[in-house]
Amino acid sequence: MLLYLHIPFCHRVCPYCSFYKHTPGGTPIGEFIAALGAEAICRRGLQPLGTGSASAKGVANPFSIYLGGGTPSMLSPKHLTDLFASLKNTFDLSETTEITLEANPATFDLEKARLFKSLGVTRVSLGIQSFSPHVLETLGREHSPEQASESVAILRAAGIPSVNIDLMFSIPGQSLADWESTLRHAVSLKPDHISAYNLTYEEDTAFFDSLKNGTYTENEDHDADHYHLAENILTAAGFDHYETSNYAQPGHHSQHNQGYWDGADYLGLGPSAVSTIHGVREKNISDTAAYIRQVNSIGHAIHETESLSPDQRRIELIALGLRTTRGIPLSLLDSVSLEKAKNLAAESLLHINESRLHLTALGRPLVDPIAAELI
Repeated sequence: MLLYLHIPFCHRVCPYCSFYKHTPGGTPIGEFIAALGAEAICRRGLQPLGTGSASAKGVANPFSIYLGGGTPSMLSPKHLTDLFASLKNTFDLSETTEITLEANPATFDLEKARLFKSLGVTRVSLGIQSFSPHVLETLGREHSPEQASESVAILRAAGIPSVNIDLMFSIPGQSLADWESTLRHAVSLKPDHISAYNLTYEEDTAFFDSLKNGTYTENEDHDADHYHLAENILTAAGFDHYETSNYAQPGHHSQHNQGYWDGADYLGLGPSAVSTIHGVREKNISDTAAYIRQVNSIGHAIHETESLSPDQRRIELIALGLRTTRGIPLSLLDSVSLEKAKNLAAESLLHINESRLHLTALGRPLVDPIAAELI
């Protein structure tokens, strides 16, 4: 099982981010950490929660833990220590082989990075996005390129085993030269993993509003140029392009993300967090204050529940699996989809062997339309 914890706090809300997040404001952080611990105990137990059959069957111990947000690294040392103590008291972590913490370069120093290591964090994912000052300004990021570079060195000095850098392309005002400079600088820092995401305009963000009023525009050819540049530079630097947006040095693939792509069960804790266990999907309430109240009242914060049909799960596995170099088993395709796949193979967009199919280099940039064709 995968375990995800959503920490919704940010010093500043970025205009492109659609995840549930907010500044700490008057939120009592200690009460929030206690609520996460209480929710973990409740969800770990075998008792029915009254919102579906999944939780009544209990959950397994996690092989991967991911702290996302928001900005988990902005939690104080005490709150981080309390949170990890709670997790270790609730779950058997003896077979947990990866613990990832998302971090903003402006929120930690060497002492705090050493705390990450002592708490058991094996992987830190740095939300850097760009090394171009004007691009960082457009994105509303609070760190400078210099801070971003220093943060990688700090994590190395602290002994963090695996460091990921998140980057983003097709940002308004970002030229292809800007993107190339960011990629080459990222490579020079020698991270273990790089995620290179195409900016998407999500509803309920300032960027989406700017897209709708014509201030910002989308261009598929522009996106493709940036995508191919990333692929060329990063693979030449020895990174394995193992998923549409993810590149890893040997031994540093994200186990957590691979679990999602493979359809593993996952438990989400925290406001807005989603779980999928035994074919039932549950979403927590997207309100931190209400989350704390509900957990304190009934032990959990489930707000929505849906039982997934076998066909819904099949469609998800196709859409997610096609993003990876491992591809998908042919057993996920019905006869009509299999014929479509053969036609796409004839166009050199995917490759089919005895039991699986995967996209070719030509097809990988077209993963979304190909997935839509096959489902």
